[in-house]
Amino acid sequence: QGQLVESGGGLVQAGGSLRLSCAASGRTFSTYAMGWFRQAPGKARDFVARIILSVGTTRLADSVKGRFTISRDNAKNTVYLQMNSLKPEDTAVYYCAANPRLSGGTWLYDYWGQGTQVTVSS
Repeated sequence: QGQLVESGGGLVQAGGSLRLSCAASGRTFSTYAMGWFRQAPGKARDFVARIILSVGTTRLADSVKGRFTISRDNAKNTVYLQMNSLKPEDTAVYYCAANPRLSGGTWLYDYWGQGTQVTVSS
């Protein structure tokens, strides 16, 4: 079994910063890549960022490029999402995900954390 536990969410003002952490355990971390997603109330789950663990290459959604950074610390079995210049539209529950696989032309993730709330006030 693998587990993902997110932390670091909270309430910040627009323009502020937060760093989310995703601690992986078990075989969850022994995955090719891990990603961050977010879901606002009444909205679909959106892709935010992905990192290939072995080499550290990253991909970010256009909406967060230049503001967010994804990174990983293998020694701590942890993936981070540094969020700067936060906007109210960034308000969502942020989920860490692991074990991506291509299905029907889209990338799906097999493991998910419980999420951490990020609220950005105006």
